[in-house]
Amino acid sequence: MRVMVFVPGDANSEAGTMPSPELVGRMMKFNEELVKAGVMLAGDGLTPTSKAKRVRFSGPQRTVFDGPFAETKELIAGYWIWQVKSIEEAVEWLKRAPFDGGVEVTLRPIFDPADFGKELSPELRAKGEKIRAEVARQRGS
Repeated sequence: MRVMVFVPGDANSEAGTMPSPELVGRMMKFNEELVKAGVMLAGDGLTPTSKAKRVRFSGPQRTVFDGPFAETKELIAGYWIWQVKSIEEAVEWLKRAPFDGGVEVTLRPIFDPADFGKELSPELRAKGEKIRAEVARQRGS
């Protein structure tokens, strides 16, 4: 099972303030543990929403908004994608992360093609596999 781990943002991340060298060191140590265990598939920090764009879809209309987004209730400062056996295993890994201060981190399972059942016809399944193979080829995996 793959899970996405959403690392929340705050006023500091929105201001572009970098974390302390100590926190960066603890986070790198944690990332090394994830990689050694074969859990971490991807992970990055995200720039503040002041550098972001948002696109609203309404019928054929496409409206683009520049950040920052005042109406954003939950900011995301970074993410991981983990490969684990279960959501419970992901929770156990997350408990080891070097967060503090009441931070709440969200974990969400990522759909696998099998999760779509009959809605994913054999033709669409094959097309999805072809797309994933091309992405892997482009990334040199």
